[in-house]
Formats: sequence, C-alpha cells, structure tokens
Amino acid sequence: MKPPEAADVWVGLSESPLPLDQVLSWVGRPDCGGTVLFSGTARDHSEGRPGVTVLEYEAYEQQVAPRLEALVDEARARWPDIGRVALLHRVGRLEIGESAVVAAVSAPHREEAFAAARFCIDGLKATVPIWKREIWEGGESWGLESQHISEAVTVSSSGESAS
Repeated sequence: MKPPEAADVWVGLSESPLPLDQVLSWVGRPDCGGTVLFSGTARDHSEGRPGVTVLEYEAYEQQVAPRLEALVDEARARWPDIGRVALLHRVGRLEIGESAVVAAVSAPHREEAFAAARFCIDGLKATVPIWKREIWEGGESWGLESQHISEAVTVSSSGESAS
C-alpha cells in the first residue's frame, strides 16, 4: 500500500499491516502546522467479551473507496483549510495490538486537524460497509447489533449520525 504521489487524499483497504509511519510522513505538508493521526488497534476485550484473541474484518470492497472519498469531501466542506487526509482500513485477520484503521489529517492549525480527524474516524464507522468478527474466550461473533450505514453528509461534527 503506497501513498498517492500527486494527490492530497489516500484511501483504501489493506490485507497487510497499515503503514503508520508512512501515513504520518505523507500527511504532513509545509503549509500545515497541525497533523493528527488516529490509529484504532485490536484490543484484548470488548463489552461483555473478555479475552478477545483475534479480530477479523470484511468489507463491501466496491463501496469502500467511494464512501471514504465522500467522507473526505464532506470533511473538506466543513473544514476547507485541511491539507492531506488518509483513511485506511485493514481487512482479514488481525492479532491483538495491530492497527485496524487509521485516520490522519493535516491542517494549518491543530483545531481543524483534530476536528476533521475526529469527524473522519467517526464518520468512517458510520458510513463505510466494514464488518468485524471477534473471537474471544467462549465464543465468536460477526457483531450482535446491526449497524445502519449512513451517508457522509448525515454525520454530525461530533461523529454521530444525524439520520
């Protein structure tokens, strides 16, 4: 997975570990003094599920890039000064501690970088068709609660869907 050479948006899926150092290096620009990188990592538990040992992600791949790009477009509409944006997600099997998702944003100032990065990661969870399977001591599940997929424009600035 390599960053684009002549663009300010890097979105995609990867079966390989996410290149956090490369994302951090790529997202910065000379005109941007603030860079925020969020990495969501596989943890060893979730609510009511101690001893999680493995996470596995699947995606509706044909819809992922268009939805990530729509999310970036919406972030740019809300924070027009942001510089580069990277939204990458793993698919396949992840071990505990591996990065499952990364959202990185650069902007001239930290306020916009933090706000846009928060919007992007929360919006990704609400708008992109990616599903998680957890395996834990005593069970496994592809998710017990259904998730309604929203459109990027319906995501609030705090990341919640307004629909």
